[in-house]
Amino acid sequence: MFTRQNSVGLFGVDAYMVRVEADLSRGMPGFDIVGLPDAAVKESRDRVRAAVRNSGFTFPVNRVTVNLAPADIRKEGALYDLPLLVAILTAAGQIEADLEDAAFIGELSLDGTVRPVNGLLAMAIQARQSGLKRFFVPAANAAEGAVVEGLEVYPVESVPQLVSHFRSGDVLHPASPGEETAGPLPAAPDFSDVKGQAAAKKALEVAAAGGHNLLLIGPPGAGKSMLAKRLPSILPPLTFDEAVETTKIHSIAGVLPPGSSLVRQRPFRSPHHTISPAGLSGGGAVPKPGEISLSHNGVLFLDELPEFGRASMETLRQPLEDGRVTISRVSGSLTYPCSITLVAAMNPCPCGFYGHPAKPCVCAPGTVSRYLARVSGPLLDRLDLHVEVPPVDYEALQATGREETSADIRKRVLAARQRQQARYAGAGVGCNARLTPALLQTFCPMTDRASAVLGAAFDRLDLSARSYDRLLKVARTIADLDGAEVIDTAHISEAIQFRSLDRKYWSR
Repeated sequence: MFTRQNSVGLFGVDAYMVRVEADLSRGMPGFDIVGLPDAAVKESRDRVRAAVRNSGFTFPVNRVTVNLAPADIRKEGALYDLPLLVAILTAAGQIEADLEDAAFIGELSLDGTVRPVNGLLAMAIQARQSGLKRFFVPAANAAEGAVVEGLEVYPVESVPQLVSHFRSGDVLHPASPGEETAGPLPAAPDFSDVKGQAAAKKALEVAAAGGHNLLLIGPPGAGKSMLAKRLPSILPPLTFDEAVETTKIHSIAGVLPPGSSLVRQRPFRSPHHTISPAGLSGGGAVPKPGEISLSHNGVLFLDELPEFGRASMETLRQPLEDGRVTISRVSGSLTYPCSITLVAAMNPCPCGFYGHPAKPCVCAPGTVSRYLARVSGPLLDRLDLHVEVPPVDYEALQATGREETSADIRKRVLAARQRQQARYAGAGVGCNARLTPALLQTFCPMTDRASAVLGAAFDRLDLSARSYDRLLKVARTIADLDGAEVIDTAHISEAIQFRSLDRKYWSR
């Protein structure tokens, strides 16, 4: 007997259809899997055999050959257990149902329980695009797959439950994402907790409004980390398309909470400075997304930036420019999206008090320069805003006046983003930070006086072409916050102030 069932495989963030073909023939009993299976897929033989028997069914006493097509793409992981089992039971006549419009995915326990898998959202999207109507998935993944419209996603808890459904037709019911996506979002830290630091707060507001990268530099205890962790509270909400993109990456990486459907908050990732380059960009024998991609559509916060390895820091350069990271292996190249807002924080020297108004720096001569040199010029050039975070004085800490809340700042950020969305409709640009050089002249008009100020700053500060572009984008964002369509002198001047701090420290 021969039969075939539909399944789905993963390659990076993209999925592809897999046909699981099962043939039962005469001969010595055996169970072979072909079609470039990895070790985990080969081990499916033992899991499927045990799951069939422990679920009360009979494993066929035949020579069983299973092919995973297309045979020229390597199949990885235990996600093919369930379609293998369904194909074998169908070929043996123990399941009689029309499954041409259905696909199966899931890992099996030895007792027939169906365990969750990673990357199900991408697979569900591919199943719908391939014209399938039904998708049988682990119960823990059902809410994630149910987000895809036009596809009935059935939660499967065990093999007996699935077979009973095919025999009676009313055991399983399509999952709905409604309940899983309801409920309030967890509260983020609020800017009202931060005393003083008006300049740093304004810089974070500009970064949120335009999607700009940001460097915070100052002594220990000034509030750099405290400020950075409050950035998500003023970011605009995820659109549905952004939520789907983000969820796909988190699901493939295996960090999506069980029972979740969509990621509803912009990611905020804060890796430790001991992270490897592969941990940032992604990689491994089976390449997985790194912290850069897990921060897609959100914030990547690097605290104590000079403490990161040089190779790790330099890994950021191309992804910050391109918005994607490519991982090349012998088996092929994978590309993961990484449209992020990078926020970095650092001390000005190893002791932390270089330039402090009260505490003297105790670093040896040359130590400060060597410490700052750990952050390369090309990486520094890709950070749009450079902000000094001074120590907070006693009077500011004791002040009883009301600090501006995140909700107040967020209103201005949303208004600026709405202006950008209206301006860039049809241009393929979501925010000012993503403007291409070709679009700068079109969407960043300046007054003559503003142009003169920018030209003088370009010569005085010895800016690079990239710095010029990024300064102009920041000025565009400041003008959007001000409600102005044309960039004026005040907007350019404020952008220059946010760009000149590196000359204070790195020009030593």
